[in-house]
Amino acid sequence: MAKTLRPSAKAVVVRDGTLLVTRNLSERDGDGEWLLLPGGGQRPGETLPEALIREVAEETGCLVRPGRLLWIREYIGAHHDFAYFNDQEHVIDFMFESRVVGQSSATETDPHQVGWDWVPIGDLTARRFYPKALIGPLTALVEGKPTGPVYLGDVN
Repeated sequence: MAKTLRPSAKAVVVRDGTLLVTRNLSERDGDGEWLLLPGGGQRPGETLPEALIREVAEETGCLVRPGRLLWIREYIGAHHDFAYFNDQEHVIDFMFESRVVGQSSATETDPHQVGWDWVPIGDLTARRFYPKALIGPLTALVEGKPTGPVYLGDVN
């Protein structure tokens, strides 16, 4: 049973067919670098859009304006491949379509974060991008097609 439940706000920022991501690396994971949407945990008293703006600025220096809610994803650590080190975690990600409205410097990166980048959406299948279940909806979003259900489920 998970010991923590953490709401999280994530930014889906697409520009010229590329996606804003954070690059991450951990000594505990020997499979190399992985990519995530920028964003993170909501603090008490903070709205999800406020959390998204703060987290994206901290991780990338990009100042974003959140738009519509695109997807909700749960991650129950005990159910996935990284259960050996985060089986107590239960995260609910709220993913908002966002756009960059300014740029500064990253001020507070996550512990495993080694940088951030713009990655072509077509390259995500060849990279370690999480959640993998988001690649299809992201591709559909860029192509102007229906992106499927809002609730993605407990996926990694």
